[in-house]
Formats: sequence, C-alpha cells, structure tokens
Amino acid sequence: MDRDAEIIVVSGLPRSGTSLMMQMLVAGGVQVVADGVRGPDADNPRGYFELEMAKRIRSDTSWLPQMRGKAFKLVSQLLYQLPRTERYRIIFMQRNLNEVLISQEIMLRHRNAPVPPRDQIKAAYTEHLKALFTWMSTQANMLVLTVNYNDLLDRSLVTAEQISVFLAGRAAVQAMTQVVEPALYRVRKRA
Repeated sequence: MDRDAEIIVVSGLPRSGTSLMMQMLVAGGVQVVADGVRGPDADNPRGYFELEMAKRIRSDTSWLPQMRGKAFKLVSQLLYQLPRTERYRIIFMQRNLNEVLISQEIMLRHRNAPVPPRDQIKAAYTEHLKALFTWMSTQANMLVLTVNYNDLLDRSLVTAEQISVFLAGRAAVQAMTQVVEPALYRVRKRA
C-alpha cells in the first residue's frame, strides 16, 4: 500500500487511550487532523484530539479523501461507516474494560451526567468489540494494529516501535515515548 494514499485512523472505546495515541503520533511526526473544539479538561488534561466532522461520518464522508496520509480519531462504533473506497491503517486502542467503565463513570460524574448501569454497558461493549473485530478481519481495505493501553504505559518503547513499523517507519519512536506519562494513568483496576 502507498502510505500517502492510506488514512490512519486511531480508534477504540471512549476512555481507552485514543487521545494518548494521538499525542504520540503528533510527537512522532505524523500529521494529525483535529479541530480543537473539545479542549483539555480535568478528564483529559492534554486534550481530546477530536474532529467534529468525523462524528457526522454517517451522513457525510466527502472530507475523507483529504485525510490521505494523515491521522484522525474515530470512536469505534463509527468504524463501520468508513467507505470501502479508501484504504486505512487503524490503530485500535484496547484497555482493561473495567478501567474504561470506571473512567467513563468518573467523567460523567464530573459533567453531572447520568451514569448508566455498569453491567449493561460492559455487556454492550463486549458484544460490540467482538462483532467489530470479526467485521474488521473481513475488510480488505483495512490493516489493524491493536495497542493495549496498559502495555503501552508499561512498555512504551516496545509499543512505539510496533506503531512505527505498522506505519512503515513514518513515526519517530523515541519522540513518541516522550509523551507517555504514567502519572496520567489514574484509573487502574484489574479484571
């Protein structure tokens, strides 16, 4: 695949480490596209790196060709909307599901938003991930690298090397490791 014709997509469940991955890509020299509409806050002190038009991908994909050779972030539930007419390298963040849920609950409480029952959300996420990975494995226009958030924090150099190889050497390994800050890993819970 011609790397300049590919679109890099950082994806995962909410609170799975996608913002950290975007920070790593920026530090590594990969051009990322984010609009800054959702800025840093207590839950994500370095920012979210989101792109508002990506949230409308169900109704508008006209902007996607402009993403060739660049990276953007897309929540995992919207990966199904990526048109087959493009080629993608997807960096999929995975994190201990209990940590994801606890982190989401904390964030919702900070916003005074209702917190849905954990068991229901966990079951829905588990089913979603199973179906999504089955689907992605059948997509000829997608290459997927799964990055475990917990491993990334414990072994940032090894993980950064894997990411660089996956991106055909276009990300500087040492620079990517410099943005990994274990102190921001505030929700730790083993399954």
